[in-house]
Amino acid sequence: MQRTVLFALAAALIGMILAAGGCGQRQQAGKAQPAEEIEVLCGGSFRYPLEKLAKLFEEETGRRVALVFGQCEDHLPKVKMHTVGDVFVAHDPFIKYTEDAGAMLRCVQVGYVAPVLVVKKGNTKKIERFEDLARPGLRVVLSNPDFTTCGEMVFALLEKKQIKEAVLANVGNALVRTHAQEAAQIKLGHRDAGVMWNGIAHNWLDSLEIIPGPYEYDREVRVGVIGLSYSKKKDLVEEFLKFIEEHGKKVFTEFGYVK
Repeated sequence: MQRTVLFALAAALIGMILAAGGCGQRQQAGKAQPAEEIEVLCGGSFRYPLEKLAKLFEEETGRRVALVFGQCEDHLPKVKMHTVGDVFVAHDPFIKYTEDAGAMLRCVQVGYVAPVLVVKKGNTKKIERFEDLARPGLRVVLSNPDFTTCGEMVFALLEKKQIKEAVLANVGNALVRTHAQEAAQIKLGHRDAGVMWNGIAHNWLDSLEIIPGPYEYDREVRVGVIGLSYSKKKDLVEEFLKFIEEHGKKVFTEFGYVK
């Protein structure tokens, strides 16, 4: 009799455990799945427009966007190895490098990066044109052509106008790697003028002025949002690219990426 009661209690206990386990499994299965996420390798020059576009995309679709910032030349080796990222936001010549590496699914052009002449707000030195960079005694900061496409284009124009030596005399040791360094030097009053990408200058308009002038460079530099061919999330990549086709140019124009 006692043994029968023990067996009955044991059976009831096992049933309760199994029922609890089954309930737990149903609850787990009923949990909301995490939102799909797309990884975007973003050139540092395009941080602000991409942050806005990512936010808009997340709000509209419920998908998540993981933005990975860095210089285009730092992202490129990962793209060439087909190891990291679903989308790459870059400018020429990195768009072509991506295509040459067999890593491009397709590219959506969203704007241009163009060098612009900048001075500290107020323009006390009365700088009016690119040639003024050669004015004796002017303190100039430029991006190093070994590290930036902008620097390459500026140096080519200096040579074309035959003022390179005079300008570099005004630059001295102020040949920097990033546009942010240029902007900071001018903002703090260490330098009077410089040349940087349009979009970067746009981000510093609280302390810098852009001096308007004709586009005199021998090439134009596109900005592209590139779907990566090796992504395992091609449907999500295509959804993101279609969103960029609809909204990208407007947002990039808002942030100054026009020629």
